[in-house]
Amino acid sequence: MNDHPINRRRFLTTTAATVAAGGFGFTPSILRAQSPAVKIAFVATLSGPGAALGTHLRDGWLAGVTRLGNQLGGRAVETLVIDDELKPDVAVSKVRAALERDKVDAVVGVVFSNMLQAIVRPVTESNTFLITANAGPSTVAGKGCNPFLFSSAYQNDQPHAAMGQAAQDAGYKRVFVLVPNYQAGKDAVAGFRSRYKGEVVDEIYVPLSQLDFSTEITKIAAAKPDAIFTFMPGALGVNLVRQYRQAGLAGIPFLSTFTVDESTLPAQGDAALDFFTAATWAPNVDNPHSRRFVQEFEAAYGYVPSNFAAHAYDAAHMLDAAIRKTKGDVANKPALRAALESGEFPSVRGALRLGTNHFPIQDFWLCKVAKRPDGKFQTETVRKVLTADTDSYAAACRMG
Repeated sequence: MNDHPINRRRFLTTTAATVAAGGFGFTPSILRAQSPAVKIAFVATLSGPGAALGTHLRDGWLAGVTRLGNQLGGRAVETLVIDDELKPDVAVSKVRAALERDKVDAVVGVVFSNMLQAIVRPVTESNTFLITANAGPSTVAGKGCNPFLFSSAYQNDQPHAAMGQAAQDAGYKRVFVLVPNYQAGKDAVAGFRSRYKGEVVDEIYVPLSQLDFSTEITKIAAAKPDAIFTFMPGALGVNLVRQYRQAGLAGIPFLSTFTVDESTLPAQGDAALDFFTAATWAPNVDNPHSRRFVQEFEAAYGYVPSNFAAHAYDAAHMLDAAIRKTKGDVANKPALRAALESGEFPSVRGALRLGTNHFPIQDFWLCKVAKRPDGKFQTETVRKVLTADTDSYAAACRMG
């Protein structure tokens, strides 16, 4: 890490950023015609174990602003890409510099909840809007809700609860639970149990560093559950899926969250076929906005977009619609807040609205891994599990 307080690229015009990543062919003249530009600090984990997720998030944002002609609300946009390095103190230092020195108009992004929890106070206390495109801890969805904090994604518990409902709907009487031993793993179990009312035959917590699941797979085989539920992000999920398939356990339904998705499927390949996840969106969602997003994203970046990319793409459209409503006036904070709260923006998910805590009220889907004719893997919707779901913390939000 260098000694500069913000270890990242200087302000990148989104044109330059997308051309570097494959681009859609817009020319810099579009940006020169608009002055001054809206400045966005985009925060994501772009190095270390979480880099794949951060890359999806960043590329989804860049695809969104490129689709919007490199403008937000009719004004040129500049994106300052910040790598939080998955270190709270680093995230705070870089974000403070973006706020105080670079005078950004909004902060967007954030993969991990501990990064969001680290930056939420410095951002919102400066009366700057913060749009999270992934992280959604309960601490900011309930009593800790904030007039300057919005989400284009979901509250963390919701996908796990959706999978619990899917297991309940399927009539599974006995489920084996396997998660990593840290707060997100415990939250995943709580979310799953909030809607699954059958028997949990075993509940195992493994270290975040674990890559060999032979002991746990032996226990699953012995327990003979109707299904397993697991939340295993990143490399843990890659290894678990491969070892589960190799052990011949694919006949036991594999229900998961953040374990088989477009960020892990390139490494999991055939081993993940027909395994399940719960999500707000999948690349096969059939509406014009979603189809265009997937087509343009794959053409620009060469891989299938995940929920991380989709939610960041939506964040760009959320901000664009709000700034357009204020006629480009980002300094009018009450007007911009009201415009964001309206929730009126085109989403790849179709119709949705924002709750009182500024988190989306939306549908959740049971999705299954499929192999496309071109050989690429993606998740595909099977059926809707929850309709217009409101997170369980919204009722505790009392925002003035």
